Amino acid sequence: MENIKPLRTIIRKDGKPITLKEDKYRFFFPNEYMKFEDKLKKKQKHSVKVLINTGARINEARNVRVNDIDFDNKRIVLRVTKAKAKAGEEKGRGRMRTIPISTQFSKYLKKYCNENKLNNEDYINVQSTPAMNIGMKKAAALAGLKNPRDFSPHNLRKTLECWLMALGVDGLILVAHFGHDFKTAAQHYVSPDIFSYEEKQRMRMIIGDLYAR
Repeated sequence: MENIKPLRTIIRKDGKPITLKEDKYRFFFPNEYMKFEDKLKKKQKHSVKVLINTGARINEARNVRVNDIDFDNKRIVLRVTKAKAKAGEEKGRGRMRTIPISTQFSKYLKKYCNENKLNNEDYINVQSTPAMNIGMKKAAALAGLKNPRDFSPHNLRKTLECWLMALGVDGLILVAHFGHDFKTAAQHYVSPDIFSYEEKQRMRMIIGDLYAR
């Protein structure tokens, strides 16, 4: 395809190759996301919906069980939060955090759990990282997005953060929601001025009333 550039790779110290993205800070503009989601298969779409509506890392999302979701109060507990632990934290778990979700996404999850007959201890069926990587790149290519190989599950996390910034959500709230520090948040900073009024309206269509206070 014309919009796919050759991959760049470097070799790590252990001899393993790493594929470099054209833009490691790539995020979706709302119209891009809508085209992209339309090209996803059913299982892929569910996983993408979970990530774009929570901003969770894929490992965090894959470890969410039904009983971690408070449907009435619209929040999710992320119990496994990162692979690398800080001092005093259990290795492989990190510090658990609770994040809000939108009314729309809470309703979606409740319906999904009921239709799939999930019990309280069941996971919410987020795909593996390799499956998500493959599916997202294919969907991005089918949607005609520039450099589709740049897309991975982490881009959904970056996208939600950029959108919430554009919608005026406070930086301290974002740091708490995404579970990183101000330095990392600053690296992901995108000026709200690059988005039009219409794009901000589309953001709200996609992520609902998350932090719409």
